[in-house]
Amino acid sequence: MAALAGILKEQGYRVTGSDEHVYPPMSTLLEGLGIALQNGYRPENLTPVPDLVVVGNVIRRENPEAQAVLAQNLPRLSLPEALNRFLVGDRQSIVVAGTHGKTTTTALIAWLLFALGLDPGFMVGGIAKNFQTNYRVGRGRYVVMEGDEYDTAFFDKRPKFVHFHPRAAVLTSIEFDHADIYPDLGVIIQAFETFLSTISPGGRVLAWGDAPLVRQVCGRKHAPVSFYGLNGDVAWQATGITPAPGGMNFTVLKKGARWGEFFLPMVGEHNVLNALAALAVLSEVGAEAPPLQKALTGFKGVKKRQEVAGEFDGVLVMEDFAHHPTAVAVTLAAVRQAYPKRRLVAAFEPRTNTSRRRIFQKPYAQAFNDADVILVREPPDLWKVAPEEQFSSRELVADLAAEGREALYFPDTDALLTGLLHTLRPGDVVLVMSNGDFNHLAPRLCEALRGAGRKPAAPA
Repeated sequence: MAALAGILKEQGYRVTGSDEHVYPPMSTLLEGLGIALQNGYRPENLTPVPDLVVVGNVIRRENPEAQAVLAQNLPRLSLPEALNRFLVGDRQSIVVAGTHGKTTTTALIAWLLFALGLDPGFMVGGIAKNFQTNYRVGRGRYVVMEGDEYDTAFFDKRPKFVHFHPRAAVLTSIEFDHADIYPDLGVIIQAFETFLSTISPGGRVLAWGDAPLVRQVCGRKHAPVSFYGLNGDVAWQATGITPAPGGMNFTVLKKGARWGEFFLPMVGEHNVLNALAALAVLSEVGAEAPPLQKALTGFKGVKKRQEVAGEFDGVLVMEDFAHHPTAVAVTLAAVRQAYPKRRLVAAFEPRTNTSRRRIFQKPYAQAFNDADVILVREPPDLWKVAPEEQFSSRELVADLAAEGREALYFPDTDALLTGLLHTLRPGDVVLVMSNGDFNHLAPRLCEALRGAGRKPAAPA
């Protein structure tokens, strides 16, 4: 929604909006754009009467502002409808869908298109550091968008990504998530099958071929598919993956033949897969390997994806958006690979509508294998979940402790911050994981470490 607000503002529209509990980086992005933001939802926020209301999917029908929109019969659109109208228009869209890796892969494709001079538009669910924003209008032929499987709006319960008809699509993965709206994996699979049926004539899907479920789902639809992955039997394969200072080296094979040698300035095999998908998309629209080799080295990543918040007297503080058990596991593995000789301390907030539920109680116990110390807080807003369905952070800590892991429970972020300060020692790497701001844990930790007399690390 912040991206759309910026797009509309750049196109000359007057934009206002309403939200609750807004936090950086989106709050600072909107402030920088001069977009007025009302904290809280009230009918009077619709004065003067707008020409169009775009309704985000977190807004329920009983929301007082939504009720005013309905009562006044104001013109309204959902987010994907508005993106199609105001950003895509008559251009060709490239849509990245999947349970994991959407934001980084979308940002990668947008950057590579830009670096090759193709002037893309894009919308991504995070701040792309190369652009210091989460959107770009552009004037080129392509628009790159993150395709979300979450529902569209209170008046349209279909997944958002079914509204797009992409020229090229990426399917990164399929796992159970969004337990608040999807009862089981089968319904999620149906959503992705519907997405695959929306590919434009002549378009193509680039799908992660190492996952049997992804192959199974792709096999049921008629859109042309090219698989990418680390194993054989794929059109696009990454091999020779080796850590390097500041990132990863890897070789790309196209249909078994060497296509190019690449350096990605990010760590982790999951990010190599993201980059491989992006390179395959660029090849699909006509790009060759040599210019992409140079362009990829310039990718700066996305905020809150393995982002370094600060380093003080040898204590490195990082932030990541990881929240699903799979994302937690691969992110910790990547950070462990990047810092093999340092103690890895994980601070985790189970904040999503899914992680607050017991559905992942046992998987989380296996997700922290690469952490040396694990600190877990009580899920915020746990009251929103029925008691019998609630996730237990205490149980997770007990399960980890039973496996001989050093794990600590905390009722809130303040207590967890205090626990971190008592736990940390020089040489540690702290990975703060949440899909929200974690009550500003990372900057508060940096400030506390600075105040404790730890000096910022000298520039490399």
